[in-house]
Amino acid sequence: MDQLLLHEPTPRVLVVDDNVDAADILATLLSVFDCTVQVAYSGSEALALGEALRPQLVILDFDMPGMDGCEAARRMREQSWGPHACIVALTAWSGGDIPCCIVEAGMDYHFTKPMRVDALVDILAALRA
Repeated sequence: MDQLLLHEPTPRVLVVDDNVDAADILATLLSVFDCTVQVAYSGSEALALGEALRPQLVILDFDMPGMDGCEAARRMREQSWGPHACIVALTAWSGGDIPCCIVEAGMDYHFTKPMRVDALVDILAALRA
């Protein structure tokens, strides 16, 4: 978690998923944990929102049409806020190996859907530390 340099009591979180229900449910959960949350339903929308929000945490769906999560993460890392953000890949991928592009894109964590609440709480605690 050494990338988590920007500590705040109210973390800024960007949720990115083309599944509207999944994105909105996760955003609601994050707001219960006292986060400032924005939701994007595509990679390109996430990049635009990221510039304004400058998120500390991005929870990013892996398999999206158009720009997939790996491409979105690579582009996020190129933004001024990107190197300092914690980027979490959230996938339905349950195979033994993590897809190579997740690591190559610079994502910090990989979780399968649905994201475990305890994992989310741990990441938020590190952001607030």
